[in-house]
Amino acid sequence: MRLETFRARDLSSVARSAEAHFGDDAVVLQTRAIRDGSEQLVEVVAAAAADVDAFRVQLTPEHLPLPATRRSGRPYVIALVGPTGAGKTTTIAKMAANVHAFGTWKVGFLTLDTFRVAALEQIATYAELTGCPLEVAYDARDAVRALEQLGDCDVVLIDTPGRSPKSGARDEEWWPMLRTLQPDETHLVIPAGIRHDVAAIALQGHEAMRPTHLLLSRLDDVPSDIGAADLAGLIALPSRWLTDGLDVPADLKPAPQRILASLGLVAAQVPA
Repeated sequence: MRLETFRARDLSSVARSAEAHFGDDAVVLQTRAIRDGSEQLVEVVAAAAADVDAFRVQLTPEHLPLPATRRSGRPYVIALVGPTGAGKTTTIAKMAANVHAFGTWKVGFLTLDTFRVAALEQIATYAELTGCPLEVAYDARDAVRALEQLGDCDVVLIDTPGRSPKSGARDEEWWPMLRTLQPDETHLVIPAGIRHDVAAIALQGHEAMRPTHLLLSRLDDVPSDIGAADLAGLIALPSRWLTDGLDVPADLKPAPQRILASLGLVAAQVPA
């Protein structure tokens, strides 16, 4: 969804600017008074109505399937991928410990991150704190064994190494493991304050992993949630959760409600 910002001395003038840009399809999403030097201005964020409707539907994910409906009776597998420093491991701990994420389901951890210094120690600590079983995989065959060991779990959360544009051949060592595990969902974890050009590069760099969802992290680092909405529009994937702080598990929140609320919208209805 393309958001445009318009400024003028009064509300009627700025509204005319939005209508001139979008036509009669313009929807005003946010209005505020700002000061430019000594001049008082009205700022409006607007978008096309059709884009707003499409964004609401696109952002809202389907419900998680009940255990009895999952394929082959195996755990539901959710992988987190994303750039270095996005907060994937901490987010996994929040997901496991937050009752609003999986309720009473049994959660297991599987990590492919055997490259980063202290990575195993970090997720092992979270596994102990949350009471979740943890398996570690070093190659594709080991990944299959690890998932089998977690077969009595309802959902398995997969942690992966952070990827940067300079990762190079190191990625070849763990991408086959993730493909072998065939995640039901792959969440691209992106910091909410990232520049849009860097976010586009991150999305392109993870295309081989076929991300199915967006998970914005560190919303507490950005001054306004509307920037997160703009970023979600750029990535154009459904979103279950977001994070807005370091507290485990409290700082994991439902994403559609928070992002859409920043635009004065409500979440779309999804099938029961």
